[in-house]
Amino acid sequence: MNRQGLLFVQQQSHLGRRVMQKHLKYWLDSAEHDFDVAESLFRNGKYDWCLFLAHLVLEKILKACYVKRKNEFPPRTHDLVRLADMAGVEMEEGVIEFLDLVNTFNISTRYPDEKFRFYALCTREFTEEQFSRIKEVRAWLLTRANA
Repeated sequence: MNRQGLLFVQQQSHLGRRVMQKHLKYWLDSAEHDFDVAESLFRNGKYDWCLFLAHLVLEKILKACYVKRKNEFPPRTHDLVRLADMAGVEMEEGVIEFLDLVNTFNISTRYPDEKFRFYALCTREFTEEQFSRIKEVRAWLLTRANA
């Protein structure tokens, strides 16, 4: 490859890194915004929507982890377990099982037949317990995304 060709490849690589850095920032900023909204929803007794958004928070942080590790756009999936695997985020089995439970928070608010059952399940106590655990996983994932 001649000098001009090499310079072009280096510029494209740098441009790609800048684009991915912006993309990483987008996922993390968006997750932080959604986390603030989820906390507000919890304070206002909108427990089903709190957990729905909390799922989205974890999804966005996992997508940030994917961008950071793979240096490419994340896959279009909402499955937290699959995202963690694709992003190469290693977790204990208990965390994986919890993410699988959190996946149901995403689905349960979308479909009418499940929505009412989920609404009834989302008492203050249930939501507080799940949201507290989501906050722990969020904090842990942020250390991976910001490393």
